[in-house]
Amino acid sequence: MKTLYLVVPFAPLVGALVAGLLGRVIGRTLTHTLTILGVAVSLACSAMVLADVLEGNTFNGTLYTWMSVGGVPMQIGFLIDSLSAVMMVVVTFVSLMVHVYTIGYMHDDPGYQRFFSYISLFTFAMLMLVMSNNFLQLFFGWEAVGLVSYLLIGFWYTRPTAIFANLKAFLVNRIGDFGFLLGIALVVMHFGSLDYATVFQGAPAAASETVELIPGLTWSLITVICILLFVGAMGKSAQFPLHVWLPDSMEGPTPISALIHAATMVTAGIFMVSRMSPLFELSVTALAVVLAVGTITAFFMGLLGLVMNDIKRVVAYSTLSQLGYMTVALGAGAYAAGMFHLVTHAFFKALLFLGAGSVIIALHHEQDMRRMGGLRKYMPITYLTAVIGSLALAGIPPFAGFFSKDAIIEAVHLSSTPGHGVAYIAVLSGVFITSLYTFRMLFMTFHGPERFRESADDHHGHASHAHALDTQAPDTQALDTHGAPGHDMPGQDARGHDVHAGHGDAHGHAGPPRESPWVVTVPLILLAIPSIYAGWAYIEPFLFGDLFTGVIASGETSPLTKLADDFHGPAAFVLHGLQAPPFWLALAGFVVAWYLYIRRPDLPGSIASGLGGIYRLLANKYYLDDINQSVFAGGARRLGTLLWKAGDVAVIDGFFVNGAARLVGFFSGVMRHFQSGYVYHYAFMMIIGLFVLLTLWFARA
Repeated sequence: MKTLYLVVPFAPLVGALVAGLLGRVIGRTLTHTLTILGVAVSLACSAMVLADVLEGNTFNGTLYTWMSVGGVPMQIGFLIDSLSAVMMVVVTFVSLMVHVYTIGYMHDDPGYQRFFSYISLFTFAMLMLVMSNNFLQLFFGWEAVGLVSYLLIGFWYTRPTAIFANLKAFLVNRIGDFGFLLGIALVVMHFGSLDYATVFQGAPAAASETVELIPGLTWSLITVICILLFVGAMGKSAQFPLHVWLPDSMEGPTPISALIHAATMVTAGIFMVSRMSPLFELSVTALAVVLAVGTITAFFMGLLGLVMNDIKRVVAYSTLSQLGYMTVALGAGAYAAGMFHLVTHAFFKALLFLGAGSVIIALHHEQDMRRMGGLRKYMPITYLTAVIGSLALAGIPPFAGFFSKDAIIEAVHLSSTPGHGVAYIAVLSGVFITSLYTFRMLFMTFHGPERFRESADDHHGHASHAHALDTQAPDTQALDTHGAPGHDMPGQDARGHDVHAGHGDAHGHAGPPRESPWVVTVPLILLAIPSIYAGWAYIEPFLFGDLFTGVIASGETSPLTKLADDFHGPAAFVLHGLQAPPFWLALAGFVVAWYLYIRRPDLPGSIASGLGGIYRLLANKYYLDDINQSVFAGGARRLGTLLWKAGDVAVIDGFFVNGAARLVGFFSGVMRHFQSGYVYHYAFMMIIGLFVLLTLWFARA
């Protein structure tokens, strides 16, 4: 089986190297064939590994030792258990769907081979992360997914907004990664090992140990380690306040938005905290911090989805909110519930992102929902899959999101973590918010009048586009970081010009939208299937079975233990859910969205005007981007300018470099007067020197 373990991450790596180094030589067809084959092989092997693990066979071993520093071995190894095996299957399945989808989406892009190389490399990095058995390899995968995400977000490097977004993602993640690295350093310092098993075994004995961060102020060692590790998760999984990079990552092509937001980078933090559950279970304080951060993210980021008008940004803020739900589950001590929602969310969120990309293709790279509408009759497959994804996201039974989200809400209600009462109210309220922005997006995109015709006419000077926006959907004004709607532009050449791959006539006029090709729709269908059944099929083994027994730590007061007493199968769970508040809140969100965006589309504008400052606060994303730019980014620039002027110019250049030169110049100017060429001057200097030497000699005598 060890050979099979090696094939899982290295099959995508081989595809990435071939596509990256030889892509232009072998051509597009062979490039996507080899990379897709690599991920398909990885998926098949992952499925076999999962089947083997379910039979009771696990593995924890070192492949090789890189080096040893201070008696601490730096090793590369795999930990194959139910947690890593599930993640391997999810990552490779979603990645395979994205690879196939990319054939159609990036068809006319000159960076076709480069993109396939990047996404295969991204898959390799995530697999190395989830399969690691030590903190060194975990950190390698952690940083590798960050690096490749930087390359993918800025894939269209001629666009200033893309470069801004990838720098923002890179720098914000470095903040989280700094805390993560400090946490790993504390682990090495106090446990003398980077191996998970060794650290987890010694953790209970270290539960009473303290550390002085500030002289005289002691903290629990385990608490400090857990909080520092969680800071890393806050960056990768985009938790408040390190969430600001994720909406801007929409500047990358849609396939990578699906891959980053559904199954890979942003779920790394959730996976890591679940893997570190033996440590987090020893610190109530750390769990309370996790719960509080997740609560803020789940509720307040969901509100922003209500005012976004870029279809990809609505899905992006939905991702932020759902990541908040997963984090709340971790903080409540229901790690398995967080992982269960991670899995179901991976399917329906990838489906929604790829569905949004299908719409973008059909509308010639248009992302503004105010310029959509009426697409259901033109794109029946995309519409049907979008409905399935929306029902799953909104938590409507019996779709996958219902089971995982309701489990989290019930677990938070039964939790003993401090602050769980406020968290319960927040996640319960979030159900209504999620349903409202989800069906708002669905109705504005696929229902109502065909506003894309008016915008197309306006493009050719035949209609007032502004009037179309005001009459159809005046409630949204949200802009991207630079004040203009962000647009995904597949088919952009190296100079930033659009190469339109959409449908149109010979004169370049936009034709009616048409359904996307099979390489786009087949992944949508395949992702829609688990979005329907995954919750029903997997709730029992994930939450109430022995899938994670001995893998994820669970305290005696675990809310899932209490919830298990009332679980009588998925059918009973659905029947109970139909009577519970989350279902009625989700249904209320659907009804409100239908009324506002189908029955009375004139009302949203009036509501926005009536809300005034609250609406502006939401439309400007709580001004967090502005604060980030002016205080943190601007403050860093001002600090850099100060250090440059005071340190570099004044001290280094002014004092040491130029000062030394001026000092030499001064002595040279003085000595120049004694180098006159006259003999009597030299004789006079010799007499002076002799006098000084005799004086010193007699003084010592």
